[in-house]
Amino acid sequence: MHEKEITMGIDVRSAQAADIPATAMLFDLYRQFYEQPSDLALAQAFIAARLTNRESVILVAESAAGLVGFCQLYPTYCSVEAKPIYTLYDLFVAPAMRKAGVGRLLLLAAEAHAVQQGKERMDLTTARTNATAQRLYESLGWVRDDVFLTYNRRVQTPAVGRVL
Repeated sequence: MHEKEITMGIDVRSAQAADIPATAMLFDLYRQFYEQPSDLALAQAFIAARLTNRESVILVAESAAGLVGFCQLYPTYCSVEAKPIYTLYDLFVAPAMRKAGVGRLLLLAAEAHAVQQGKERMDLTTARTNATAQRLYESLGWVRDDVFLTYNRRVQTPAVGRVL
């Protein structure tokens, strides 16, 4: 079966409250892919909070059998360009549907949504070892940033009485 034949039966749309349980199951699998322990309750609470509080945009890919993938966009800003952007933080396709074009559909839908919302661009990060995802991103025109380095730091609660 060709990619086009499979993806013709897939609909990409914005997630609704009724999608929270199925999206949470996919989100739990996504977290496991990144070596986090399975925690369906945490996944459901996280997805529900993002939707309820309108803190992110979650797009879901749906087949006749149910949800088969999702991506999550967080609105933010680029200070250098002084423009609104999206951070595409999560993209996951159910293992049985990989190589079927679902990830491509989700990325194209995310881009269309970003255009509709007046975003200047979308940013994402992926594991250095995730060559499959990198090939997909590059095939759609995403450009790897070789100029800036990304750092992160876990924050801790300051000691009592400590002044920052």
